[in-house]
Amino acid sequence: MTKKYEIVLAGNPNSGKTSVFNALTGARQHVGNYPGVTVEQIVGSFKTGDCEIEVTDLPGTYSLTANSPEELIARNVIITEKPEVVVNIVDASNLERNLFLTLQFMELGVPMILVLNMIDNASDKGIKIDTERLGRLFGTRVVCTVGNRSEGINELKKIIGEVVREKDKHLSEKVTYSDELMLPILELSKILTDNNSIPEGYKADWLAIKLLEKDKEIIELFESLESGKEVLKKADVLIEKLENDVDEPSEIIVTEHRYGFISGTCREVVSATLQKRRDISEAIDSVVTHRIFGIPLFLGLMYVVFYLTFTIGDPFMNWIEAGFGWLGDFISSWWSAGSESSLKSLLVDGIIAGVGGVLVFLPNIAFLFLAIAILEGTGYMARVAFIMDRLMNKIGLHGKSFIPMLIGFGCSVPAIMSTRTLTLKRDRMTTMLVVPLMSCGARIPIYALIIPAFFAKRWEALVMFSIYIIGIITAIICAKLLRSTLFKGENEPFVMELPPYRIPTLKSVGIHMWGRTVVYLQKAGTLILAASVILWIMANYPKKDKLEKDYRVEIAKIEQSQLTTKQKELKIRDIKNEEMAERLSYTITGRIGHAIEPALKPMGFDWKIGTALIGAFPAKELFVSQMGIVFALGEIDEENPVALRDELPRHYNGLQAYCIMLFCLLSAPCIATIAITRRESNSWFWALFQLVGLTVLAYIVTTIVYQVGLLVQAF
Repeated sequence: MTKKYEIVLAGNPNSGKTSVFNALTGARQHVGNYPGVTVEQIVGSFKTGDCEIEVTDLPGTYSLTANSPEELIARNVIITEKPEVVVNIVDASNLERNLFLTLQFMELGVPMILVLNMIDNASDKGIKIDTERLGRLFGTRVVCTVGNRSEGINELKKIIGEVVREKDKHLSEKVTYSDELMLPILELSKILTDNNSIPEGYKADWLAIKLLEKDKEIIELFESLESGKEVLKKADVLIEKLENDVDEPSEIIVTEHRYGFISGTCREVVSATLQKRRDISEAIDSVVTHRIFGIPLFLGLMYVVFYLTFTIGDPFMNWIEAGFGWLGDFISSWWSAGSESSLKSLLVDGIIAGVGGVLVFLPNIAFLFLAIAILEGTGYMARVAFIMDRLMNKIGLHGKSFIPMLIGFGCSVPAIMSTRTLTLKRDRMTTMLVVPLMSCGARIPIYALIIPAFFAKRWEALVMFSIYIIGIITAIICAKLLRSTLFKGENEPFVMELPPYRIPTLKSVGIHMWGRTVVYLQKAGTLILAASVILWIMANYPKKDKLEKDYRVEIAKIEQSQLTTKQKELKIRDIKNEEMAERLSYTITGRIGHAIEPALKPMGFDWKIGTALIGAFPAKELFVSQMGIVFALGEIDEENPVALRDELPRHYNGLQAYCIMLFCLLSAPCIATIAITRRESNSWFWALFQLVGLTVLAYIVTTIVYQVGLLVQAF
C-alpha cells in the first residue's frame, strides 16, 4: 500500500534548488499561491519504494528571520504544516554562507536532509568536503548532487524515503552555543515552559532564540497571548543583561554566534587542494559585465536570438499552417461546394482559423523560450541584471526591477507577481506599471504574422529587434516620469549574488521551455478557443440578406473578359473581398469597427484593424485570430485558400504594418495583466491607471509615427 508524505525543499537563492526540484519531480508539478499571500507555491511529487512524496519548493531565502514574505513563509510552512522532512539544498562551493540557513533549521529541531548541490563546482574550485563528518556535526544525512545533471538524485530519493518512514530517528542535532548566549536561551526557555506560554506548534528553545533576536513576528505573537506580556518583560531583562555583558545588540550577538558555529564547522569539514583551478567565471565576467561592452553584448545576443527565432521557426510554421489548411479542407468536404452552412463557417472560419491562426506561431514562441531558458541556465541572465543595475539607478529604479522586466518578455502576469521581491512600495509600483511594455510571448504571433508579410527577409530580425528596443526605451522613460512624480524617493542599494556559470542540461532547459510553452497552448485551448467563437459570432451576425449589388454578375463579367488567368484571379478575389466587406459591415463587429474608425484613421488603421484590436483585449494573440475571421480567407477562395500573411500586403503598406505592431506593443495589456495588477497593488485605481495610461500612450506614439512616416514618404 502506497503511503503519502509531505516534504519541503529549502535553500538560498542560486543554490540550484529549482534544478533539484525539477530533477526530483519532472513534469509532475503545479503552481498556486500560499494561503493568504501572493507568493507562488510550487508543488510536485515523485515515488520512491512504497512512498508517494509530495514536495513543496519553498521560496529561496537566506535565513528564517521575518524580514521578507519569503522568509516568513518558509518558516511558517515548516512550523504550522509540519512536513515530514526539510530537504536543505546547499551550494557546496559556498558552504559557509549557505549553512547559515541550515543552522536555523537545526534551531527549529526539524528532521532534515542536507544536500550539497553543485558539488562539481566545489571540486573545480579545489574544495573538498568531509560529508561524513559534516553529517555527524549536524546530526543529519548528507547527499552530494549536481541538480542540473540529475546526479545523486536517485540516492536522494532513496534517503528521503528512509527518513520519512522514521523521521523521529533523524532529528537534527540540538545547537549548542557558548555560555554567554546559551545561559539566557535556557533561562528564557524555562520561563516559557513554567508559564505555559508556548504556542501550539512551537518549541521553547527556538522561541527563546527568536525573542533574544527581537523577531517582530514572535514579539507580536506573544503580545496577543494572555501571559505573553509577562514573558516579554522577562525577556527584556535578559536581553538587557546580555547586551550589557557583551556590549552589542542582542540580535548581533545571536548572528555572531551562528557564524562562529558555522566557521568552526567549516574548519572541521572543508579542505582545499593546493592547486586550485582558475575561476573561469571571473574571466568571462570581465567581458560580459564590462561597463562599456556589457550592454551592447547583451543587445547583440538578443538580436541573434530573434534572427534564429524566425530562421529556425519558419519551416515548422509552414508545416503547422499546412496542417490546419488540410484540416479546414477536410471539415469543408463534409458539405457540398458553395455551401453557406453556419456550422461549417463556425468550425472552419471560427475555431480552426481562430485557434490555428494562433498555434501556427508556436514554433517561434518555443524557440524564443528555448533561447531564454539556455541563457538563464548558464547564469548569464543574472549578469544582465547586474550590468543593467547602473541604468536602472539612473532612471530611479532598483536593480532588481530588471528581473521582472526580463520575465515580462515571457509573460506580464508572472513578471508583475515577481515584483514582490522589491522591498519598497514605490519601486514595486513603478516596475509593475511599466512591465507590460516588454514584448510578452502573446505579442510574438502578431510580429510573426506581420514582419514576414511586409518586410524583406534580411530586415526581419532588425524590425523585431527595433520593436523590443522601443518597448524597453518607453519603459525607461515612463519609469523615470513615475519616479519623478507619483513615486518620489531615494533609491535602495542593490546587492546581487552572481551564480557560477554552468552548462545547462537538455532536461532542465526542456522543463523551463515546456513550462512556458504549455501556458500558451492552454490559452489556445481555453481562452482563445472561447474568444474565437464569440468573435466569429460577432463577425457573422446579424446577416445582411440584401446586398447593394449582385456580385455574382460582376464575377461572371470578369470570367468572360480577355484578362489573363492571373489577372482574373486577382480581380475575382477583389470582388469577393468587397462582398465580404459589405456583409461584415452589417455585423456587430463591422458596426463597432465603423463607429471607431474615425478615431483610428490618424494611426493609419481602418475599421478591420480596429475590430481586431478590440478582439485582442482578452489576449493579444487574438489579434491574429480576429484578422483571420475578418478576412475569412477560406471563403474568399475555397479552392485555393490564401494565407493571411499573403493577403494583408494587398490591403496595407509597411508603415501601417509597423504601426500595428507599435500599437500592440504599447497599448493596454490583456485582461489577465490588468487583473494581476489589481491584485498585486490591491487597488483598482492602479489597474485602471495602467489600462487607460498605456492605451493613451499607444495612441499618441502610433499617431506621431504614422503621421511622420507619411511626411517622409511624401518627400
